[in-house]
Amino acid sequence: MDKRLSKPNTRIIWSILVVAVIMMTVLFLTYNTYGNWEFALNYRGKKMLAFIFVAISTSFATISFQTLANNHFLTPSILGFDSLYTLIHTVLFFFMGEQAKIALLSNQLVMFFVNVSLMIVLSTTLFYFLLKKQGNNLYLLLMVGMILGTLFGSISTFLQVLLDPNEFDKLQGKLFASFANVNTTLLTLAFVFLFFGAGYLWMVAKKMDVLHLGKDVATNLGINVNRFQWQLLFVISLLVAVSTALVGPITFLGFIVANISYQLFNTYKHRTLFIGSTLIAILMLIGGQFLVEQVFKWNTTLSVVIEFSGGVYFVGKLLKERK
Repeated sequence: MDKRLSKPNTRIIWSILVVAVIMMTVLFLTYNTYGNWEFALNYRGKKMLAFIFVAISTSFATISFQTLANNHFLTPSILGFDSLYTLIHTVLFFFMGEQAKIALLSNQLVMFFVNVSLMIVLSTTLFYFLLKKQGNNLYLLLMVGMILGTLFGSISTFLQVLLDPNEFDKLQGKLFASFANVNTTLLTLAFVFLFFGAGYLWMVAKKMDVLHLGKDVATNLGINVNRFQWQLLFVISLLVAVSTALVGPITFLGFIVANISYQLFNTYKHRTLFIGSTLIAILMLIGGQFLVEQVFKWNTTLSVVIEFSGGVYFVGKLLKERK
């Protein structure tokens, strides 16, 4: 018996999510603005645009990566991107002089390029040597990614211990995901990367549908699986790098929205999952930021709420799957 949702049911869920996103967006833009629409559009509107970019990049990258790894528990952060982001900033704080540090860190555009470029160079090098030279062993790639993430984290911790306490305090402000102080000057550049990355994944969504049938079947159907894996990993790295460079490392956001999408839509079709997970991510980010700003009055941050909720959800799903 086919357990997949019918198109009418899928559209109903989409409609509910769209209505919820619109209502939350209106509430986020208008609450406590006291009729000052210019403030709402200039400040909150640009922040909301950043939420949408992060939601799209995280959702597309996580679902594609989980299809590639054939595992719903893994996320692209297993390749060490979060640890690399932390290492980049830690090294800059540790080795650069005060004036050079201020000049570089104040130029967000340069930092954006540095983060994205280093992440893509590392991932491309890793993919080349492990996928091309080692017989396209994807599990070896994941294992090496985990080891490198641990290595980067250890180096970062060691350097942070040696930092001056004041410097360490400044560094911590850079390492936590920040949705409240998104640099809107980076949105245009992020949109360009996002357009090509998410656009590519959307176009090859049907090929990814075939990957669920297994490597041998996909090969028999005319897909060069080895080359396709490499291309997917490169694009996933680009999207993760853009999201991380824009707001900082977010480990569990993609895991939450992807797995909720699997449960809601119960389908293998990636385009359906892409749309659903993106709507869920937008709703979570906008709704979560509204709660942080208006309800909790900045007593916590959205990234902390997401990481805590994601950790609880991960453990709950792990126990459920074990049973």
